[in-house]
Amino acid sequence: MASSLKIFFSLIIFLLHFQANAQHDPRLEAKARRIHKQVFTVDSHTDTPMNLFDPEFNIAVNNSRKVRRSKVDFPRMTEGGMDAVFFAVFTSQGALTPVGYEKAKSSAMITFDSIFCVLGRNQAVAGIARTPEEAYQLNRRGRKAVFLGVENGYPIGEDIRNVKNLYDQGARYITLCHTRNNAICSSSTDTNNRHGLTAFGKEVVSEMNRLGMMVDVSHASDKSFYDVIAHSTKPVIASHSCARALCDNKRNLTDDMLRVLAGNGGVIQMCILSAYVRTPLPNPARDSAFQAARIKWRNYQDLSEEEMEGARRDWWKNEDLFPQQLATVSDVCDHIDHIVKVAGIDHIGIGTDFDGGGGVTGCIDVSEMGNITLELVKRGYSRQQLKKIWGGNLMRVMKEVEQQ
Repeated sequence: MASSLKIFFSLIIFLLHFQANAQHDPRLEAKARRIHKQVFTVDSHTDTPMNLFDPEFNIAVNNSRKVRRSKVDFPRMTEGGMDAVFFAVFTSQGALTPVGYEKAKSSAMITFDSIFCVLGRNQAVAGIARTPEEAYQLNRRGRKAVFLGVENGYPIGEDIRNVKNLYDQGARYITLCHTRNNAICSSSTDTNNRHGLTAFGKEVVSEMNRLGMMVDVSHASDKSFYDVIAHSTKPVIASHSCARALCDNKRNLTDDMLRVLAGNGGVIQMCILSAYVRTPLPNPARDSAFQAARIKWRNYQDLSEEEMEGARRDWWKNEDLFPQQLATVSDVCDHIDHIVKVAGIDHIGIGTDFDGGGGVTGCIDVSEMGNITLELVKRGYSRQQLKKIWGGNLMRVMKEVEQQ
């Protein structure tokens, strides 16, 4: 018996030692670093422009200590080996009225201006890219490429001319809706979300196709998703979504939606917001705190800039007081594995949602993006496959959408 126990414990020690070595294989780590440096890396969705209004935030320096909640700045992009990023021009959903539309349009223009001003002060480091080729040129010159997207079509209002206005500002995708229905389509998280793409929404999709803007179905309801696929003449994207089969969240895409998206030639950009990656563990205190904040700030509807700043402070305070147990890089790669299996390697990318809630253990900000590459290399992904995941697929779609 003693001899059997000795053999058993020796086997356990061997397995633990083998696992530890597999976790820290210098050859795989060197391979992952080499691939991550070689491929053109793009994050299709960050809410970093919201930080530009914070006087404490400076995108030219590492903000990880001074503005702890921030996830993206140029030094950390360099540390994380990121070549390009989409900055989202976000507007929260308000009333479907002329006043509401004008307020949303004004807010979007202010955000565009803030991005242009910041990039104007950092021309040696980064520049605006409106096409993949412009991004590649910036990369060859040692500069970061900043693409622009619009999160929530609310600033379009009910005036189709505003689609071109956003395009002329440099936006190359529009996330059709956010957390509530608008004049374009129904949202995945609104209470009445079954009507899908509206008649005006079909006009918007057609105009985006004409101009060469990518249609983004993240946040859209299932009905809206299928309506967009049926109406669009160009490939569409989900700029920051996950697989619903692995995390049953309305924001994620079902396997059928993944297959339909692949059939359309589009791409899903894997989001790393923890609640979309792995179903959160029960946390009544956290839930109560955030519910109280939603009541206090009128469910974040029709807030002034001052109120919005107060709502953000309450949100950050609750995050500090009641931290969520985050998903991990391994969980993220489980989703990537699943999407590749269902939709194929040509239809997956990365869209973190950094500065909008994104971040998981092992990839808490942009400086740790190489950890995703490392995990995928450990799982056997090749350089060519990683090139597609890190931007090749999205740039392909962008080029196809550009073509008239």
